[in-house]
Amino acid sequence: MRINCFLISIVFSLLTFSGIAWAEKPLAPEKLQGATRVSAEETVDLIIKVKDLVIVDSRKETEYLKGHIQGSVNLLDAEMTIEKLSKHVPDKSAPLLFYCNGERCLRSLRAATKALDWHYKKIYWFRGGWSEWVKKGMPVSR
Repeated sequence: MRINCFLISIVFSLLTFSGIAWAEKPLAPEKLQGATRVSAEETVDLIIKVKDLVIVDSRKETEYLKGHIQGSVNLLDAEMTIEKLSKHVPDKSAPLLFYCNGERCLRSLRAATKALDWHYKKIYWFRGGWSEWVKKGMPVSR
Protein backbone atom coordinates (compact mmCIF):
# COMPACT_ATOMS: atom_id res chain seq x y z
CA MET A 1 0.00 0.00 0.00
CA ARG A 2 2.82 2.35 0.89
CA ILE A 3 4.49 1.71 -2.48
CA ASN A 4 1.23 2.54 -4.33
CA CYS A 5 0.92 5.88 -2.54
CA PHE A 6 4.56 6.63 -3.28
CA LEU A 7 4.10 5.80 -6.99
CA ILE A 8 0.95 7.89 -7.19
CA SER A 9 2.74 10.86 -5.67
CA ILE A 10 5.62 10.49 -8.16
CA VAL A 11 3.24 10.28 -11.12
CA PHE A 12 1.29 13.29 -9.82
CA SER A 13 4.50 15.28 -9.42
CA LEU A 14 5.70 14.40 -12.91
CA LEU A 15 2.39 15.40 -14.46
CA THR A 16 2.27 18.63 -12.48
CA PHE A 17 5.82 19.66 -13.29
CA SER A 18 5.54 18.68 -16.97
CA GLY A 19 2.49 20.95 -17.22
CA ILE A 20 4.43 23.79 -15.64
CA ALA A 21 7.37 23.19 -17.99
CA TRP A 22 5.04 23.47 -20.99
CA ALA A 23 3.52 26.70 -19.69
CA GLU A 24 6.99 28.15 -19.20
CA LYS A 25 8.19 27.46 -22.75
CA PRO A 26 9.31 30.78 -24.15
CA LEU A 27 7.40 32.60 -26.82
CA ALA A 28 9.09 32.91 -30.18
CA PRO A 29 10.24 36.48 -30.80
CA GLU A 30 7.93 38.81 -32.70
CA LYS A 31 10.48 39.29 -35.48
CA LEU A 32 13.31 37.43 -37.12
CA GLN A 33 15.89 39.74 -38.66
CA GLY A 34 16.19 39.00 -42.38
CA ALA A 35 12.86 37.15 -42.63
CA THR A 36 9.33 38.30 -43.41
CA ARG A 37 6.83 37.20 -40.77
CA VAL A 38 3.52 35.98 -42.22
CA SER A 39 0.13 34.91 -40.92
CA ALA A 40 -1.97 31.92 -42.03
CA GLU A 41 -3.83 34.09 -44.54
CA GLU A 42 -0.59 35.51 -45.92
CA THR A 43 0.77 31.98 -46.19
CA VAL A 44 -2.22 31.02 -48.34
CA ASP A 45 -1.58 34.08 -50.54
CA LEU A 46 2.07 33.07 -50.93
CA ILE A 47 1.08 29.50 -51.86
CA ILE A 48 -1.27 30.84 -54.53
CA LYS A 49 0.93 33.64 -55.90
CA VAL A 50 4.52 32.44 -55.52
CA LYS A 51 5.01 29.55 -57.92
CA ASP A 52 8.40 28.34 -56.70
CA LEU A 53 7.70 28.72 -52.95
CA VAL A 54 9.17 25.89 -50.86
CA ILE A 55 7.39 25.29 -47.54
CA VAL A 56 9.49 23.73 -44.80
CA ASP A 57 7.74 22.04 -41.90
CA SER A 58 10.32 22.07 -39.09
CA ARG A 59 8.39 19.72 -36.79
CA LYS A 60 9.05 16.11 -35.87
CA GLU A 61 8.10 13.54 -38.50
CA THR A 62 5.38 12.08 -36.24
CA GLU A 63 3.72 15.51 -36.06
CA TYR A 64 4.11 16.04 -39.81
CA LEU A 65 2.45 12.69 -40.55
CA LYS A 66 -0.58 13.63 -38.42
CA GLY A 67 -1.15 16.70 -40.59
CA HIS A 68 0.75 19.40 -42.46
CA ILE A 69 0.40 22.18 -45.00
CA GLN A 70 -0.02 20.61 -48.42
CA GLY A 71 3.19 20.51 -50.43
CA SER A 72 5.46 21.13 -47.46
CA VAL A 73 8.66 19.19 -46.94
CA ASN A 74 9.53 17.88 -43.51
CA LEU A 75 12.99 18.93 -42.31
CA LEU A 76 13.34 18.79 -38.54
CA ASP A 77 15.25 21.88 -37.43
CA ALA A 78 17.83 19.96 -35.40
CA GLU A 79 18.60 17.65 -38.34
CA MET A 80 18.48 20.27 -41.10
CA THR A 81 21.85 20.68 -42.77
CA ILE A 82 22.78 22.82 -45.73
CA GLU A 83 23.07 19.63 -47.79
CA LYS A 84 19.54 18.49 -46.86
CA LEU A 85 18.05 21.91 -47.49
CA SER A 86 19.84 22.36 -50.82
CA LYS A 87 18.42 19.02 -52.05
CA HIS A 88 15.00 20.68 -51.88
CA VAL A 89 16.13 24.24 -52.62
CA PRO A 90 19.38 24.45 -54.60
CA ASP A 91 18.74 28.08 -55.60
CA LYS A 92 19.49 30.37 -52.65
CA SER A 93 17.29 33.10 -54.13
CA ALA A 94 14.21 30.83 -54.14
CA PRO A 95 11.48 31.77 -51.64
CA LEU A 96 11.31 29.62 -48.51
CA LEU A 97 8.61 29.55 -45.86
CA PHE A 98 9.28 27.95 -42.46
CA TYR A 99 6.70 26.87 -39.88
CA CYS A 100 6.44 24.62 -36.82
CA ASN A 101 3.86 24.16 -34.04
CA GLY A 102 3.28 27.81 -33.19
CA GLU A 103 4.31 30.67 -30.96
CA ARG A 104 5.76 28.46 -28.22
CA CYS A 105 7.73 26.32 -30.66
CA LEU A 106 11.14 27.56 -31.72
CA ARG A 107 11.86 24.96 -34.42
CA SER A 108 10.95 27.12 -37.41
CA LEU A 109 12.83 30.05 -35.91
CA ARG A 110 15.99 27.92 -35.64
CA ALA A 111 15.54 26.46 -39.13
CA ALA A 112 14.93 29.87 -40.74
CA THR A 113 17.95 31.25 -38.89
CA LYS A 114 20.09 28.44 -40.33
CA ALA A 115 18.83 29.21 -43.84
CA LEU A 116 19.67 32.88 -43.36
CA ASP A 117 23.14 31.93 -42.10
CA TRP A 118 23.57 29.82 -45.25
CA HIS A 119 22.75 32.92 -47.34
CA TYR A 120 19.25 32.01 -48.51
CA LYS A 121 17.78 35.33 -49.48
CA LYS A 122 13.97 35.17 -49.44
CA ILE A 123 12.80 33.77 -46.11
CA TYR A 124 9.23 33.84 -44.84
CA TRP A 125 8.50 32.84 -41.26
CA PHE A 126 5.04 31.65 -40.26
CA ARG A 127 5.37 32.29 -36.51
CA GLY A 128 1.81 31.15 -35.67
CA GLY A 129 2.55 27.85 -37.39
CA TRP A 130 0.46 24.73 -37.20
CA SER A 131 -1.68 25.88 -34.26
CA GLU A 132 -2.75 29.06 -36.09
CA TRP A 133 -3.26 27.10 -39.35
CA VAL A 134 -5.61 24.60 -37.72
CA LYS A 135 -7.36 27.19 -35.52
CA LYS A 136 -8.25 29.21 -38.63
CA GLY A 137 -9.60 26.14 -40.43
CA MET A 138 -7.01 26.10 -43.21
CA PRO A 139 -6.72 22.93 -45.34
CA VAL A 140 -4.77 20.06 -43.82
CA SER A 141 -2.88 17.40 -45.74
CA ARG A 142 -2.11 13.95 -44.32
